[in-house]
Amino acid sequence: MNYQVIIPAAGLGKRMGAGKNKLLLHLNEVPVLIHTLLVFEDDEACDGIVLAVSPSDQEEIAKLIQRYHIHKVIAFAPGGKERQDSVYNALTLLDNDGIVLVHDAARPFIEKQFIHEVTAAASEYGAAVIGVPVKDTIKKVQDKKIVETVERSSLWSVQTPQAFRVSVLKEAHFLAQKDGFLGTDEASLVERLPFEITMVEGSYDNIKLTTPEDLYFAEAIIVKREKKEK
Repeated sequence: MNYQVIIPAAGLGKRMGAGKNKLLLHLNEVPVLIHTLLVFEDDEACDGIVLAVSPSDQEEIAKLIQRYHIHKVIAFAPGGKERQDSVYNALTLLDNDGIVLVHDAARPFIEKQFIHEVTAAASEYGAAVIGVPVKDTIKKVQDKKIVETVERSSLWSVQTPQAFRVSVLKEAHFLAQKDGFLGTDEASLVERLPFEITMVEGSYDNIKLTTPEDLYFAEAIIVKREKKEK
């Protein structure tokens, strides 16, 4: 099943403390954003990538795309104040047909197997997300005091890509705009339609690079994959 993918890449990444867009930081001598784009570039099922970028970064990112021979970026969308705004701007560039994925640019370790699984689920059911069961004990805390222990057997940590029929995601964004609702991810918008969303189990390697400590985990994942390929 073919798809197009929106990759919001306009965030400042303040928690990374890099003083610039964290996606331009190098991981194994290659920018984080390029690692992510190459996964989709190398996937025959990907029909195109729409990048939502800050105007101040677009020229540099365009040069990187050319340098690393990435041909599937079909459009740049203006980055918005919030991630949700960036995704909406990119979404308006797509027709209403087919499947669209939304993927965090800072998740460079997504594997094609899971991309295909979530795409197939969205094609069948209309909406699907990648996630993994939580492993830690979860506590509800107020004013730094534990209120209760949350039963974790039904709790999942949600990742990306999140996949939808284009028409479903557009409807969800239009409703959110109308109501002034700001969600934490695309699924939180679609849930308000309401619309059932299928969960596809992914991989714990599909981490989001948010803080400097995450870069150490990223290096470890790269080493693990290199050993596996030998």
